[in-house]
Amino acid sequence: MALKGVSIWSCSQATQLGVANSHSGNSGQIVNLRGDFGKCRKWECCCLAVLAQRATTPVEDEKPTMPVVKISGPSDGAHENDSKGFHKDLNLLPKPLTANDVSSSPSDGSKVRVAYQGLPGAYSEDAALKAYPKCETVPCDEFEVAFKAVELWIVDKAVLPIENSVGGSIHRNYDLLLRHRLHIVGEVQLQVNHCLLGLPGVKTEELKRVVSHPQALAQCEVMLNNLHVIKVGSPDTAGAARTVASNGIRDTGAIASARAAKLYGLNILAENVQDDDDNISRFLILAREPVIPGTDRHKTSIVFSLEEGPGVLFKALAVFALRDINLSKIESRPQLQRPLRVVDDSNQGRARYFDYLFYIDFEASMAEPRAQFALGQLQEFASFLRVLGCYPMDTV
Repeated sequence: MALKGVSIWSCSQATQLGVANSHSGNSGQIVNLRGDFGKCRKWECCCLAVLAQRATTPVEDEKPTMPVVKISGPSDGAHENDSKGFHKDLNLLPKPLTANDVSSSPSDGSKVRVAYQGLPGAYSEDAALKAYPKCETVPCDEFEVAFKAVELWIVDKAVLPIENSVGGSIHRNYDLLLRHRLHIVGEVQLQVNHCLLGLPGVKTEELKRVVSHPQALAQCEVMLNNLHVIKVGSPDTAGAARTVASNGIRDTGAIASARAAKLYGLNILAENVQDDDDNISRFLILAREPVIPGTDRHKTSIVFSLEEGPGVLFKALAVFALRDINLSKIESRPQLQRPLRVVDDSNQGRARYFDYLFYIDFEASMAEPRAQFALGQLQEFASFLRVLGCYPMDTV
């Protein structure tokens, strides 16, 4: 990772904070930095100019913990003709982009094109339509394909999940935020209402298996245990609904959205089957260029790393507390290039430390002086700092 020089101009003189160099994948080291915590108030008459070079970090694929099983089986002859009518038009739905489909062909600009991960009917598509009601949604088979589709001008935006109030953070997308050169320009909070779906004419008690994404299955554990069904993993909820519709197996249901039921011709056997009614997913809107920050109800997302030392993380967080800036999210991820560091200690032998990246969302705009001063002070003892985006908060 690398960081360009960051300059702070004070009322009386200019002070060079330091330069980080990157060699052979090792994190840069800041020189001439002064981390005296007692000098935090000196920044109140400063103007900040931050130029952070994009960083790249290799990312390892994260696969679902539950095995993905392809459902197959002979259809009941008595229902074979009926089932054909339910999925005869599935081939007309848009196919997800794959890595091989990614090219540099620009869109025609007729309307906003928004990429999301999954198949039509996925919750990510619902989030995209909430953000851009008249957009053209573009399904992608992987998160990274959606990132690349924006970078290569195939689409204008991407809407990807970052956390869920029940399932927690989507670590894969945190890693991809650092690897790709996109900006966060907005967020979407979506209420998740899981539905139990089945073929037309099927009753709940007939189900022997239920297929869905592993997180959706975990979020509906109480209902599924009461039904005494076998849980089968799927890459996404909409894909589970499509599998049930296309295979026409009457004893198999799916957990997906009500919109997926409509798209794939399935009946809703039960609604709101999740264990926790307050099930909310947060999505990030990504674009090639940042938005001009305002000062009203904005949020800023940053990522930084720190050198090992007593109280360093406390100092990093205190720069926000001293300026009454609320932190809405803190996430740590290991640095994949250097996950473990060994430090020599003549008295106690060799100590091992894990190197981490810290992702923080704070409720302030980069247009506000207090946010600029906070990042200026954080830069003193951060070995790496990057602003991922400043964007309006979704309060709906």
